[in-house]
Amino acid sequence: MEDEKQEIQRRPCGGACHANEILHSLNKDRQSGLFTDVILRVDGQSFFCHKVILSSASSYFRAMFTSGLKESSDHVVELHDICPSVMSLVLDFMYRGRISIQEDNVEDILQASDRLRLHSLRDECVKFLDCHLDPYNCVGIMKFADMFSITSLSEKSKRMMVEGFEEVSRHEEFLKLSKEELVEYLSNDDLAVSKEEVVYEAVMRWVKDGEGQGRAALKELLEHVRLPLLDVTYFLEKVEKDKTIQECSECFPLLHETRIYHILGDTTNSRSVRPRRFMDVSEIIIVIGGCDKKGNLKLPYIDRYDPRTGQWTALSMFPGFTQSETALCTLKNNIYVSGGHINSRHVWMLNIQINSWVKMASLNAKRWRHGMVTLKGQIYAVGGFDGAKRLSSVERYDSFTNVWSPVTPMLEAVSSAAVVSCLNKLYVIGGAVEDFGNTDKVQCYHPEEEEWTYVSPAPFSKGGISGVEIDGTIYVVGGLTSTIFSYRPSTDRWSEEVVLPEPLESCGAAVYGGKLYIMGGRGENGEATDRCLVFDPETKQVSEDRPLLRSTSHHGCVTVLQKLRM
Repeated sequence: MEDEKQEIQRRPCGGACHANEILHSLNKDRQSGLFTDVILRVDGQSFFCHKVILSSASSYFRAMFTSGLKESSDHVVELHDICPSVMSLVLDFMYRGRISIQEDNVEDILQASDRLRLHSLRDECVKFLDCHLDPYNCVGIMKFADMFSITSLSEKSKRMMVEGFEEVSRHEEFLKLSKEELVEYLSNDDLAVSKEEVVYEAVMRWVKDGEGQGRAALKELLEHVRLPLLDVTYFLEKVEKDKTIQECSECFPLLHETRIYHILGDTTNSRSVRPRRFMDVSEIIIVIGGCDKKGNLKLPYIDRYDPRTGQWTALSMFPGFTQSETALCTLKNNIYVSGGHINSRHVWMLNIQINSWVKMASLNAKRWRHGMVTLKGQIYAVGGFDGAKRLSSVERYDSFTNVWSPVTPMLEAVSSAAVVSCLNKLYVIGGAVEDFGNTDKVQCYHPEEEEWTYVSPAPFSKGGISGVEIDGTIYVVGGLTSTIFSYRPSTDRWSEEVVLPEPLESCGAAVYGGKLYIMGGRGENGEATDRCLVFDPETKQVSEDRPLLRSTSHHGCVTVLQKLRM
């Protein structure tokens, strides 16, 4: 009996129920004006309150009543920018800890809680908005979250915009995006659309039906739509014939570039021809031929790599014989291959969609260790070695006539150079000029004038190098150096970008997703590697991707597009 008595004495009294009873009693006193010591005046309506309750719930009121300023002793406090109905709900929350948040009042309540520094009420509003986030309202919630610096809600809204762009763009709130906000989404590679037509239609809906800048922003917005990825029939019937676009002369160059892409198969590595991540078409990298780890055997393999999935698959082997130090390029999404041994004049085309080889017209000259690039819808075979001497000759292929024709020769004969097309010109960088001598000269071909000039020399004298173009800049790797160099034709300047983990030569170089993939190659010990390094020009960072299926050097790499779903 004594033990029970002591236990009752130790047991806490009241607890949460006791606190709730006190709050309930104080709320009744507030409603009847009993024991209140301050009046909140809101848009002419008076609310009788207790300073102690207001100060306990709100750091705004605590600061007001303890500051020693005029408001701390005033019996009546005027509040602005809050409506009486919302103030009534807020006071109910302060006194009772409960509130009815609805879609039609959540923004006003959040605004009031933010102003009055009612952090717990603000959190309840954020939870409500988070639970009710939907494609039809995510734009409005994003803007509201940004206004009140609610980072988590803003990021979730923006993520929904990206992941549900097709549905979001159909709702009225989408039209309230600013031009700058819309550009941010159009520039995103992760925009979840199956085809670029969805993006184009969303832009035109915003331009024609939206608020604000509308048609004045058309050209700037279309620059971020990947027009070359539109179906050619859709482009001709829906885009070129659109009256709004026809009335905007500033858009004509964009239309012209798209026509050129569809007619000539332009292969520049600009963002406008880069598929978005979730499209039904994707970039893939093709690796052809090369030498084994010791450099003794030529490899007959042709492998396909999809960086999105990290999967390698085998394609049709090269017809007839194995190849190394081939020249590769793409035209209209087909792969052209020439060279591969000293006496070769053969040219083959791999149709990537049906995985089938076709023999094309032969080169006029025997070429090995030469370069081959696409420029303005035609293929150029440049320099190389014929078994006796290095070549300065250049020939051009017309796919419509299946004929190779000679063009103006280079200023200097080279082999094993980096040959790259960039900004409608052809660049031959470095290369071997004799058995044990390389050059640092950079030769530039101007197709309209059909002449060659020298530009700024490279900061190296190397052969066995590879080059690619990304967004108007040329990147060069190899030559047993560990540095990635860049050259910008617009400024005629060279730069050092980043240092690789090890020096390489005769490595493959391809572009995927705006990044440089450095595949295989031979190290200082003379052995090939299976490593795949990835350089991001935007972050200047190098990472490592899935390795090749085998150690390989002196091979060719190109990037093509492939349909994922038929």
